[in-house]
Amino acid sequence: MEPAYRDRDRVLVMRGTKPEVGQVVVVESPFGTRGWREQPLAAKAPASLVTARRWMIKRVAALPGDVVPRSRVPALAHALDEHVPEGMTVLLGDNSTASFDSREFGFFPLERILGVVRNTYRV
Repeated sequence: MEPAYRDRDRVLVMRGTKPEVGQVVVVESPFGTRGWREQPLAAKAPASLVTARRWMIKRVAALPGDVVPRSRVPALAHALDEHVPEGMTVLLGDNSTASFDSREFGFFPLERILGVVRNTYRV
């Protein structure tokens, strides 16, 4: 089976769109499990600031208020709440064996999502 996204693919991202479960999003990559070194980008940040950051493509598995998918996400097996906290999301890569996502990192802040993928272009 061919992966949904490959290195060098280009994606059209709709910024300012609220993600839904099952949608693919572009999210700012944390620096390992320690998180981010810089403040989140403003909603209307110019392209020059956007391209200066590192990004990942992930699928939304759960949003605030949804039940935490503990069985699919080892890093959240011992989450205190039964539901995803406000302002957070659970993100999973389609390639579970080689993806850095909520399985290792836990919750991702919604404010780190650049936008929802609308189209893909192969280079």
